[in-house]
Amino acid sequence: MYNRARYLIFFQYIGTKYSGAAKVPPHQTWVKGVQDHIEDALKRLRPVIPVSLYISSRTDSGVHALSNSAHFDFQRKNDKPPFTEDILVEALNFHLRTEQISVTRAYRVPDDFHARYCALSRTYVYRIALGSHLPLVERDMCWNLRHTELDVGAMSEAAATFVGTHDFSSFRAINSDVAFKSPVKTLDAVRIEPRRAFICEHFHRDVPLWELTFQSKSFLYRQVRRMTGALVAVGQGRITLTKLREIMEARDSLAYPSTMTAPARGLFLTRVNYNESDLLLSPQTSASAPSIGVDE
Repeated sequence: MYNRARYLIFFQYIGTKYSGAAKVPPHQTWVKGVQDHIEDALKRLRPVIPVSLYISSRTDSGVHALSNSAHFDFQRKNDKPPFTEDILVEALNFHLRTEQISVTRAYRVPDDFHARYCALSRTYVYRIALGSHLPLVERDMCWNLRHTELDVGAMSEAAATFVGTHDFSSFRAINSDVAFKSPVKTLDAVRIEPRRAFICEHFHRDVPLWELTFQSKSFLYRQVRRMTGALVAVGQGRITLTKLREIMEARDSLAYPSTMTAPARGLFLTRVNYNESDLLLSPQTSASAPSIGVDE
């Protein structure tokens, strides 16, 4: 039908109260995923058939996103023309207004576009705050390490071992996808940089804060949290760089100490990047070309 359209949306959320980005099983009624809420909002727009969301990055429970993405097909009733991008964003946010979820952008995309498989890269940022006094708004937005001593130089040296193509079996947690996903991943960048707290100028104490940035085409289940936990352990002197390399070379999830994994609350998905040519509709369908990614 001419009025069926495929859309790519970018959206953000505070993940504290959600089970994760993906849809929860039907029997799990006490908590929902971000996908459940967005699909509920789409249902309120009265599509011809129920809409299924295909999310690019299935973040875990408690993990936040400044820019996740997903695609879906939508056909309006009574042969009405497709929603414009701006109206779609406004309508979805109206129905999401009681949730900590917000749609930031929408684009019409080709019918063969896939939000997950067309992604060129994903960028995650892990926030670490040092010290015993933390602003209230930061409580669920970072990993608060009460001791202020962290050897960032040693952490940076350790981070360099992750860059490039490696078997990251030791840095993935076991889940149902293990048998189907290759543990070999290529990390384009790992950076450790000083940052400021969200409301630093209104808080009467200095809050040392570090951001660990990881960029790759894709990641294994809990890989970023495990790498972060290992880097912090190096920075605190709990493990040596040699030990970190031994864990990596073991290529075994059980070689990674389970208590070392960084908590979910400090992790943010900040960007999903696409090739502009993959987003382009034909001139007959769209007069303008969308951007390749969204930073909010």
